[in-house]
Amino acid sequence: MNVWVDGVIIEPGRPVLRADDHGVTVGDGVFETMKVVDGTPFALTRHLRRLLASADGLGVAVESAFVLDGITTVLEHEPTGSCRLRVTVTGGPGPFGSDRGTARPTVIVSTSPLSHWPPTGDVVIAPWTRNERAPTAGLKTTSYADNVIALGYAHERGAGEAILANSRGELCEGTGSNIFVGIDGELVTPPLDSGCLAGITRELIVEWLGDVAERPLPIAALLTADEAFLASSTRDVQPIRAVDGQPLPAAPGPLTERAAAVFAERSKEPDP
Repeated sequence: MNVWVDGVIIEPGRPVLRADDHGVTVGDGVFETMKVVDGTPFALTRHLRRLLASADGLGVAVESAFVLDGITTVLEHEPTGSCRLRVTVTGGPGPFGSDRGTARPTVIVSTSPLSHWPPTGDVVIAPWTRNERAPTAGLKTTSYADNVIALGYAHERGAGEAILANSRGELCEGTGSNIFVGIDGELVTPPLDSGCLAGITRELIVEWLGDVAERPLPIAALLTADEAFLASSTRDVQPIRAVDGQPLPAAPGPLTERAAAVFAERSKEPDP
């Protein structure tokens, strides 16, 4: 594990944040997670663009050149060349409350081992909802307590991911993934106005396949889908085997297989 904080490489295990950092006190921050293969972060330009958009949504100003310097420095110290890369930007030191201070943001870049996902995954439908009208809807913020609780709910039931509906009862997203479903030969994913995160892997699949329908679906559609898969920056395309313990007809199905094949091939392009 390598850690860079505000321009300085930090020894593993050394404390790096002040007690009054807004990222600690109120979860005021944003982040990105990237897969690094052979020293190259996947889709770096897209991830940086989303990081800046999320930070802007919170009213936090961060310079992309500074973040890039941290990424370059951390990866120079990464011996394996392949890892999970995380960039975190917080509101910086501030009052112990919702008001933000005047200090500059805290920027942290760190590496950790890549996750190894099983070839298929089971999911459960969480009993909680996403608020598609929240001011942070669609932003990748560090306020992940809802996700922690929902993922724990999934693990308690032997599943690897929890799927949430939005307040309208529509299929939305997983705790750390986007979702695609196959219905009567059509591949469908929730639109961004459902409140789901604009996932980078989701974005690439929609672009590269060219025939993905982005439209609302009732959360119950997941239970009757012909096939479905999760998409995220570390798992790529992962077929869903079962929903709430009920196996889907195919895992992977033909739409999932096509998405995985296209994604694997197009991912070889430089900075897609």
